[in-house]
Formats: sequence, structure tokens, C-alpha cells
Amino acid sequence: MLDEAPAGDELRRRAAEAALADVRAGMKLGLGSGRTAEHFVRALAKRVRDGLAVVGVATSQRTAALAAAEGIVLTSLDREPALDLVVDGADEIDPGLRLIKGGGGALLREKIIATAAERMIVVADASKLVDQLGAFPLPVEIVEFGAAATLAAIKRALAGIGLDAPMQLRLRDGQPLVTDGGNRIVDIACGRIPDPDQLARTLDGVPGVVEHGLFVALASAAIVAGVDGVRRLSG
Repeated sequence: MLDEAPAGDELRRRAAEAALADVRAGMKLGLGSGRTAEHFVRALAKRVRDGLAVVGVATSQRTAALAAAEGIVLTSLDREPALDLVVDGADEIDPGLRLIKGGGGALLREKIIATAAERMIVVADASKLVDQLGAFPLPVEIVEFGAAATLAAIKRALAGIGLDAPMQLRLRDGQPLVTDGGNRIVDIACGRIPDPDQLARTLDGVPGVVEHGLFVALASAAIVAGVDGVRRLSG
């Protein structure tokens, strides 16, 4: 009888555990959000219980609660503004290691922490690899004040670079989702993004946009698990 192919969560666990090879004693670590990153937190916690000394900065309240429950010492960027490594997941990864992140709504803190880290390693299952970003709706975090005006400004900005993409305010239980930063999330159904760098610059220039889920020139490597094993991709 042939062995069954590993399921998605098992692949996520394998990718996350492989990232432990990059962790050294004394490191200041950014701890990502999402299912794969949570596997990394649990695997890291086992090493901590065996005596590994590290401190972590969590990208979300959910991750902070998990890390604390698992016995990982947490700090903040105010105390440790420069991190050695961040390990986080992604919703999409293109061949240049550009990412779409924010499916869980933690993109603002994720990007702040990724920018504060010397290196960012992305952990994912192979389904996250794409030839071109955009099939996954692009999350954009906006402030609550003037949300309708901000949405209109985003639409005009997109039109200015030739994109006509539907936008939808993300809801939870029928109400606008509120991020850990007290903001809202708009999901833009781009379909395919011809120039992620241009789109990132365009969104950066819209007042009311706090941050967007395009992570460009941040990931130094991706550890990806598939049915044929775990591989490491470098930019």
C-alpha cells in the first residue's frame, strides 16, 4: 500500500520546523502570525524548554498569547528595536520572494517587525508559490476615519496605473474587522499584479492607507514544504 501524501497542515509543520536550523542561542526573534508561523512558535518552544535562550517579539496578539503560553520570553520593539531574524508565513510567494501577506489581518505589525529584522525567512507549504502575485486578494490596512474617502482615493490611484480591481471592506461577524492596531482591512481582488513594486509605491502614497500586504525586498529566504520534500528558496 502506497503512503498517503502529507496533508496541508503537515506540510506547514515541516516547513516551520525546518526554519529552526536558522535559530541560534541569544537571538532576538520576530514571531509571525498564521497557521505555519504558529507551528514555528510551538517548535521553538520545545527548543526553549530544552535550554535554548532567545527572546521573541510577536506580530499579533494571538501569537503573543501562544508564545507566552508555550514559555517563550517576549519583549517589544521599544526594548529591542533591532531583531536578528523573523520567521513568518505568507499568503503568496512569487519567484522573486515578493509576498502577499495579511490574510489574518496582522500585516501592519508583520511589516514593522520584518523591517526591524536583519533577516526574514518565510515558511509555507508549496501551495503558496505562484508565478505572479494577485490571485489572493491584497489586504490594505486603512484608518477608520474617512474610510469611504480613502477607498475612493485607492480606486483612483489604482486606475492611474491601469488597475480596475474590486475592493471589499473585510467583515467579521457582519461588522468591519478591527485589527490589533485599531484599523480596518480592505481586500483588493487584483487577480494578477503586473508590477508589485509599482503597486506598492502607489498604495504608499494614498492618505489613509496605513500599510499594505505587499512585502517587497524583505524576505531573504523561503522554506517551502511539498510532497517532494522541503526546499529552501533564496532571492
